[in-house]
Amino acid sequence: MKVGVQLPEVEWEVPFPEYLAMARAAEEVGFDSIWVGDHLIYDLPDGARGPWEAWTTLAAIAAATERVEIGPLVASTSFQAPPMLAKQAATVDAISQGRLILGLGAGWNQREYDAFGFAYDKRVSRFEEAFTIIRTLLRDGEIDFHGQFYDVDRCVLHPRSPRPGGPPLMLGSIGSRMQSIALPHVDSWNVWWSDYGNTPEAFAALKDRVDETALAVGRDPVTLDATAAVLVQLEGGGGRVMGDYGAGATIEPITGSPAEIAEQLAAFGDAGASHIQLVVDPITQRSIEWLAAVLDLLPGR
Repeated sequence: MKVGVQLPEVEWEVPFPEYLAMARAAEEVGFDSIWVGDHLIYDLPDGARGPWEAWTTLAAIAAATERVEIGPLVASTSFQAPPMLAKQAATVDAISQGRLILGLGAGWNQREYDAFGFAYDKRVSRFEEAFTIIRTLLRDGEIDFHGQFYDVDRCVLHPRSPRPGGPPLMLGSIGSRMQSIALPHVDSWNVWWSDYGNTPEAFAALKDRVDETALAVGRDPVTLDATAAVLVQLEGGGGRVMGDYGAGATIEPITGSPAEIAEQLAAFGDAGASHIQLVVDPITQRSIEWLAAVLDLLPGR
């Protein structure tokens, strides 16, 4: 099981040099992957705040690191024209020399759609067309597409990703319609910690349901990687600062000593997870470095 870490979104305003220092620290202590949220603005109790823009941030992280996989957790297909998102993904994959995992979703936070002028209606239908364009360009290099929401006239993606077929695709949704659209084509799926309860047992039950959906759409579940975001709270954590996604749910974070946290994380591998992304509270460079002891205790590392 691979273990990644999500860098800050709006937990605190991170000067960009510190942001890159956190990414380098994550690589140095042994994380397998680094993730950034693709969001634009949240309304928080102390005012409106947003993170750094995801794709330019990923490009900087790609240039500042050498080994770790990187990716958006997950990219909204509504925040740019689909061919441009494919172009950005191919470019970041080239900068990183083949380390991008392209997580894709339909988005959820209407506040940022309204603030930045993106259409919020029919998000799944828009995703279906965008996903077709993005995956076709990355895997085949060209497409001519005329749909309800997007018109792409003889588009060619050049230069291409350094990997034949482009970066691996990950679906960031457990919605039944989203899965019916994407599971025939993606390499993995991901679930956010508040969507499954943050326990290995709940993740295993969810995986069983997703496996059934995969079979129903003609995909062998053995060929799909199951991945999960996992909320971990360390000393000094006071609750993750975020938008209202999952608000009101009472979900316990993983806590404890390095050995106790490692034991709980290892159980996700036993439950079928091939990759987990730690959402850490508090998320600081010190927290990342503290987690080195946890990574050292995980099986197979």
